[in-house]
Amino acid sequence: MTQLYLASGSPRRKELLAQTGVIFERIAAPIDETPLPKENPRDYVLRMAVEKAESGWQHLEAMGLALKPVLASDTSVIFANEILGKPVDAADAAAMLRKLSGQTHEVLTSLALKDQSGIETRLCVSRVTFAELTDAQIASYIASGEPMDKAGAYGIQGLGGVFVAHLDGSFTGVMGLPLHDTAALLAKHGLGILAD
Repeated sequence: MTQLYLASGSPRRKELLAQTGVIFERIAAPIDETPLPKENPRDYVLRMAVEKAESGWQHLEAMGLALKPVLASDTSVIFANEILGKPVDAADAAAMLRKLSGQTHEVLTSLALKDQSGIETRLCVSRVTFAELTDAQIASYIASGEPMDKAGAYGIQGLGGVFVAHLDGSFTGVMGLPLHDTAALLAKHGLGILAD
């Protein structure tokens, strides 16, 4: 029986959440993901998760489905206090990868769990250091197609992982769902492998 709803279409989040042992279904949670003017990146990523969770909860109510907890998450790549979203085209992906080349950036992944009692959030912060990238390496990576649906134009769990010289934080957080933080949050609600 479903214990939880995941408000996400991400196949990576689906795979990661399955590792917590919770029984879940995915639901749609469409929101406007445009940052507000001068919005702090940490405020932005938390707001996105909260809005996704609220949207998912409203979807359950509108469909007349049983109200079970709704989990949502958002991941943003931050460099020099700038949010690097998903690239709009190959040139945008190349520009992002050049910025990250030889530099350290932050990956912020937020969690929001909505249930009858309210909403609870968590924020996972990881620091990722890239090796120096050549133009040829960047072009080859873009040709693979992998960067085009990824925040910051790379996927640490795929081919993009070869660019990562050092990680200080959560590998699964950079992927899109920090497993330890997620399991701890679920356990507070009696769900998943860490629950008593």
